[in-house]
Amino acid sequence: MDCRVGCGACCIAPSITSAIPGMPNGKPAGVRCVQLDQHNLCRLFGKPERPDVCGRFQAAIDVCGDSNEQALWLLTELEQQTSS
Repeated sequence: MDCRVGCGACCIAPSITSAIPGMPNGKPAGVRCVQLDQHNLCRLFGKPERPDVCGRFQAAIDVCGDSNEQALWLLTELEQQTSS
């Protein structure tokens, strides 16, 4: 599965513990990454300063669903289940 352009759910729902330019302590779950632009595109895509965890994310139907809204819901649920 390819990422849906303009989705951004993977840049909002999960927590990221590694430093992100503009977010030196990472980001909490549910907080929009500062590197996500107004079109929900990553400003760091393809750049070396992009966190490894972001580069390793693989879009898949079980975490991305059939829509941007479903992706946000699924990734939020997964974050909640794995953070307990």
